[in-house]
Amino acid sequence: MSAVSGRGPIVGGRPLAIAVPSTELRPPSGGDPGFYRVVEPPLSPFEAAVYASLRANLPRVLGPLYESLDGPGRADRLARAVEEYLTRREPGLSDDARARLRYYLVRDGVGYGPVDALLRDPDVEDVSVDGTATPVYVVHRRFGSLATNVVFATEDELNAFVVRLSQRVAGAVATIRPVVEGHTPEGHRVEATYGREVSGRGPSVTIRRAPSSPFTPSELERRGTVSHELLIFLTWAVRTGQSLAVIGGPGVGKTSTLNAILHVVPPGLKVVSIEDVRELDLPHEHWLATVRRAGRGDRGADGRRVGEIDLYDLLRLALRERPDRLVVGEVRGREASLVFQAIATGHPTYTTMHADSLASLVRRLESPPISIPRILLASLPFVVVQRLTSSAAGPVRRITEVVEIVGLEPDTDELLTNRLFAFDPGNGRWVEVGPSVIYERWAEANDAPSRPPWSPPDGATSQRVDAPTPIGSVPAADPGAVPSADPPVPAPRGVR
Repeated sequence: MSAVSGRGPIVGGRPLAIAVPSTELRPPSGGDPGFYRVVEPPLSPFEAAVYASLRANLPRVLGPLYESLDGPGRADRLARAVEEYLTRREPGLSDDARARLRYYLVRDGVGYGPVDALLRDPDVEDVSVDGTATPVYVVHRRFGSLATNVVFATEDELNAFVVRLSQRVAGAVATIRPVVEGHTPEGHRVEATYGREVSGRGPSVTIRRAPSSPFTPSELERRGTVSHELLIFLTWAVRTGQSLAVIGGPGVGKTSTLNAILHVVPPGLKVVSIEDVRELDLPHEHWLATVRRAGRGDRGADGRRVGEIDLYDLLRLALRERPDRLVVGEVRGREASLVFQAIATGHPTYTTMHADSLASLVRRLESPPISIPRILLASLPFVVVQRLTSSAAGPVRRITEVVEIVGLEPDTDELLTNRLFAFDPGNGRWVEVGPSVIYERWAEANDAPSRPPWSPPDGATSQRVDAPTPIGSVPAADPGAVPSADPPVPAPRGVR
């Protein structure tokens, strides 16, 4: 498959043609792991020499314009400048040759170099460069991990790429500061290492590609993450201010799901978000987005650097902002105590956590260094479990379980829970497992219908349990219920 030309900026009353790459994808099949091939327009030896000369002297050639190659429209500005230069200095070049040169100069000047074509593909989620002379890998939305034909040949080339990325993300990188993490102006999340200071195979880069547009609730349903009934439940929970946590392993889409369901926060309510690095993208005007700031120098006796502002600091500040909805991107440290205190004092709070089940979440939160008392854990109404599942169409990120925490058993100090929804992989559908005690309490207090809006009408098939049960147990009276993989969580010492 050959590359084709696309339309670029207008110059002299006509659109410039800029060559664009194409891709060839071989899906995994049987023992074949699949392959992702990028096809870029080839340069003749003369064109390659012109490119090398122009690329090396770009700041001098562009003059003051080079300093303005940031912000929206920078690719078009660079393409116009290159066209004007080539018209003056290389008038004998054909239109196709100019289009190819413009492509490479824009790709390497303001794009992402050799991986630019990968980041243009909306189905690519992650790009991983593990070192030199080894294939760059991508995580494809439909086909998972695939090797590509993109390779960084030398360590110098890859180090130079890391330096350019660092300038977009967090400033200069060097031997003394060899780790880069942050977000590009386009929203891509970057983790990179420079040299061999922390990576034995040399420089490395991982880029988590930002979606072209934020997921909406309907997009979650279209992609198979939720059922229609489950989406109605999540909408009710967010609109009525029921706190919830989306949990799961790495890369299962927790933040994307959280971002999508927060779209239904009623307009006019004040939303305050707190994140380690900026990932959320909400449509609300009344939204205060805060991000952790790294400090400088060595850590002091308190474990903090000079000028550091962590999630705990931001959360303490946010609670003084009188938020109607509080969003914490991910809970994993000392900020957890404030999160659960906020929930317990009536602040609707939404967050994500790394845990593959409710039982593992409880163990993590009760263990040092977080050490949340179980009585505070009982204040979290809903836990949404998300996993990466398999389907005939490829990997699918799905909410596989929704559990409500309805209280604490005083005699055994166990959390009482209801499993509201579960995904049954046998028939590929969600099952409403149990009635919501929390909804019943809310409906009684707000004079609302006793039947939840997500429940099927009378006579429809529904698998239910009758009463709250200790975490991890499955009622023997309901053989049709989807069983839980969660083991019982023992009460911590000294709490009984």
